[in-house]
Amino acid sequence: MMEEEMLVVERMLDICRRAVGKALAMGAGEAEAYILDKEIITVRLARSRIVEAKGLRDRGLALRVVKDKSVSGVSTSLMDDQSIEKIAGYAISSASMMQAKDNWNGLPARSIPKGILEKGYDPAIEALSVDDSVNIAYLMLESARADMLSISGALHIVKEYVCIANSNGLELSDKATYMVGNVNADLEQDGSNSVYEKRVSGVGFRASRMLNSFSADAVGREAAEMAMNSKGASKAEEGEYSIIFEPYALGELLAFVFAYNFNAKAYQDGRSCFHGRINDMIAIDRFSLADEPRREDALGSKVFDDEGVETYNKYIVEDGVFKGIIYDTFYSSKDGMRSTGNAIRAGYPVGRGVVALPYPSFHNIVVKEGNYNRDEMIKDTKRGLIVSRLWYTYPVNPEQGDFSCTARSGVFEVSNGEIIGARRMVRIIDNLKRLMFNISAIGKESKQVLQWHATPCITPSIRVDRVRITPL
Repeated sequence: MMEEEMLVVERMLDICRRAVGKALAMGAGEAEAYILDKEIITVRLARSRIVEAKGLRDRGLALRVVKDKSVSGVSTSLMDDQSIEKIAGYAISSASMMQAKDNWNGLPARSIPKGILEKGYDPAIEALSVDDSVNIAYLMLESARADMLSISGALHIVKEYVCIANSNGLELSDKATYMVGNVNADLEQDGSNSVYEKRVSGVGFRASRMLNSFSADAVGREAAEMAMNSKGASKAEEGEYSIIFEPYALGELLAFVFAYNFNAKAYQDGRSCFHGRINDMIAIDRFSLADEPRREDALGSKVFDDEGVETYNKYIVEDGVFKGIIYDTFYSSKDGMRSTGNAIRAGYPVGRGVVALPYPSFHNIVVKEGNYNRDEMIKDTKRGLIVSRLWYTYPVNPEQGDFSCTARSGVFEVSNGEIIGARRMVRIIDNLKRLMFNISAIGKESKQVLQWHATPCITPSIRVDRVRITPL
């Protein structure tokens, strides 16, 4: 760590120590202070040109206090002594009005997380200026430009420092960098007077923690290719299909449907569709789902979670068997368990945020790879649809596992092992418990994806049989 960087971290830790000390002096039994210093460069694309390039700094302090086993938290962007005293007073006053958490076992103990994250911080990303970022975004734009009606999207360059200290002597700091780029390419085709039918689109996405592994031109090419292949899209027939969910589409299901059912809050509230089924088979024996916070170059990776507990890779579903749920300190205490290192304070557009009270969530949702490449999966499909992109994805009846989503673009019909044409939007309404037993193929080529305000995912394609679709 360079001397200048050490001074920055020491100043942040000093503020954390003062906030913890002030809360204890004012009557808190325990206290935790969390500081985030985050710089974001955003370059926005719209109407096939760069329309905005700006830098933003997000800097704030979150204070969590425990008084007589009641927990409360407050955050602020002001960090002078007067402001610290004010938020400490607010937090303690709020805790006094909260119901006591009888099972509360205390804030995390002092520890030194083992190992380092090899590809979580890159000085080359931290050094990027707004002008540098505009040049990278321009490559994304130019690689998608051919024959496109309109191109939109964004590039985000993020660097952050975080410090955590609590009254148990825990003091930790971390730094991270991120690059996230997405492009949406719209293409106008002849043959219809309907705006809905004349326009097709494609999406491209790339993300990395390291500059040398980010491919700007691949983002644009991917979007343009999906749009070009979607030309001539026609209406699909209603009925049952084998659906090949490609990584970008499956990432949406993982983040907005799967993940909810495996976090401690939903499980303890009885709202998980797998409630009471730990150690049961809940999927085919070839399906495994993991949380991997130690995965290199992954957007959610970190050596300690957002309350200072050491992270580790873990199976949530292994060979079809439900192995367990993910905890932070608060929810683990309710079950008499230990935290799994999954306390999250999520921030925009990626990375951490200034959030007073963390909550349990995945770091990186990972679907373990199978044996099929894309061509083999298609060749092995009798009647199917390839779905490249989803939107409007949400649980309809969470306790039962029902969900709804819409395949927006990049929909292609497969008949007897061959792609026979592009199709317009379709709605998919299915059930997660049924879907996990209807998986018939798992790909062997994974991709990292990130949906809007969602958990990072690393997944191959999967094929699910007997899925009913309704054309739109």
